[in-house]
Amino acid sequence: MTDTINYEELSAEEIEERKQYMYGKMSKRRRKFVDRMGYENWDPFAAPFDPIDIRQDRTGFTSDQLSHMFVRASGQNKNQEYIDAVNEFNVMLVMNFEKVRPVFEYCLWYAEHLKKHGVKP
Repeated sequence: MTDTINYEELSAEEIEERKQYMYGKMSKRRRKFVDRMGYENWDPFAAPFDPIDIRQDRTGFTSDQLSHMFVRASGQNKNQEYIDAVNEFNVMLVMNFEKVRPVFEYCLWYAEHLKKHGVKP
């Protein structure tokens, strides 16, 4: 069994030596990928992303928690298709808020637009 290495404790020279070793052992196809991003930008020691089910939004809630809170707050029994759409939106929200910001801002604008015209959403 191999020991776990804490890369924060290694010197810059040791890290570079390990990086060069890893690059040298790569297939040509994988090297091409690294070369496109730039060897100096490549971090072979980067920590993996958290699984989606434990990622949190800016308020500290997971996508599943947000969905449950929304459905409870609406006070209505929603069909599964509706709940699935909410879940899908919350996953995108937790993963990349900037990607859903236009939809969020549009919804706020549209709610005001409907209010101005006396129409209930």
